[in-house]
Amino acid sequence: MASTTIHQGTLKAFDGVNWLATVQLTGSLQVWLSGVPVARNIASGEMVTSRRVAVALFDPTNQADAVVFAVWV
Repeated sequence: MASTTIHQGTLKAFDGVNWLATVQLTGSLQVWLSGVPVARNIASGEMVTSRRVAVALFDPTNQADAVVFAVWV
């Protein structure tokens, strides 16, 4: 079983209907995760493109097995 890793990233897009995000991981120009679930306790108004986010990856081979759990400027 893989261990959970925490990553910092930049929000590139937010789907407020399905509560999913597209995130570019910090330090990588090519690694973008799409369809990442967003914690429901984050207000949709906070999910603004270019904001910093924290992402927990539970399985590095499955980006759907992750969650955006924090957002800041």
